[in-house]
Amino acid sequence: MKIEAEWMRGGTSKCWVFEAGHLQNGGVSLDVLLPRLFGSPDPRQIDGVGGATSTTSKAIILHRPMGGDIDVEYTFAQVGIEEAGVDWGSNCGNGSAVVGLYAIEKGWVVPTADVTRIVTRNTNTNQVIVQRVATPAGALPAIPEGQMPGVPFPGHEVGLGFQDPAGKTTGALLPTGSPTDTITAGGTRWTVSMVDAGAPVVIVRAEDLGLDAGRYGSWLPGVQLQLETLEQIRRQAAVRMGLAPTTAQAARAIPKLAIAAAPSPTEDGSDINVMMLSMGRPHPALAITGSIALTLASRTPGTVLHAITGSRPGATLKLRTPAGVIETWTEEHHGGLLVGVDRTARTIATTIIHLPEVSGRAAAAALAVATQ
Repeated sequence: MKIEAEWMRGGTSKCWVFEAGHLQNGGVSLDVLLPRLFGSPDPRQIDGVGGATSTTSKAIILHRPMGGDIDVEYTFAQVGIEEAGVDWGSNCGNGSAVVGLYAIEKGWVVPTADVTRIVTRNTNTNQVIVQRVATPAGALPAIPEGQMPGVPFPGHEVGLGFQDPAGKTTGALLPTGSPTDTITAGGTRWTVSMVDAGAPVVIVRAEDLGLDAGRYGSWLPGVQLQLETLEQIRRQAAVRMGLAPTTAQAARAIPKLAIAAAPSPTEDGSDINVMMLSMGRPHPALAITGSIALTLASRTPGTVLHAITGSRPGATLKLRTPAGVIETWTEEHHGGLLVGVDRTARTIATTIIHLPEVSGRAAAAALAVATQ
């Protein structure tokens, strides 16, 4: 089997990008096909195209709607690494940044001005994202110059505006109906905020974890020592938010978990210090869908984040992450609200992926070998 694909960086993630029709030729379920393409189950993904980390084991599947107001629909897949599974439960904001760029590079959308607007819809969440790609003089620049925290090299500038993002997964910005809730995990009661905007997120106060809010650079070792407790909190939040019937059935990717605190008086350039977990591990930057949730949480009275920012959030919010400060923005749009962030993206490679065999029996055999 031979499958056409693009390898692209969107924000701080790398994704394999497929057109939906190119994945249908083999007649194999995507839940079987994608893990085999990526080389899962295997912590190295040595016999596939996966990058062996949660930020590099991702797929974006594109579809062109026939007519209507949407230019491109896409589905995000978080491909397991040590397990031959696919999580379809959420979107990837960083990965979303490749969609508009792909559409322009393939001629699906023709630039006509200095900024080209592409209306996209993520099918995982039914979220409309208005993408704004820099196209000076009506063309993509031959040498992109956009810079962003967490990426050492430039890319094409892409703005992502999530249209009215509240409640796209659970039906409500506050799925439990309360801005804060109490969860018991590891023998301790935790005060958390559970918010659904862009993606479902449970927010924990850094101080409650014993982390020094004034020394953001020292958080990582303390967080790593408490990953088991944080996972218990996250799984209980999944049940409270209606995302899973039991903690054992909670998905790996949602809800996301964020640890937050106010910046120290000596720090400038951020409104909130935050560290997010992805697939059970500290995220090297910040999930963009998570940043959308944090932005609306900061604007919602009674939440953990509103207690930090108070009533001062304006049009922008600055979130300090391990990779640097990310700035989100809000604006009115056709009577609704866009909550967004600016990213960069670029195409790394155009390729044909070769796959000698893929079937349910082959995947089961691989899983048996991996677990021996």
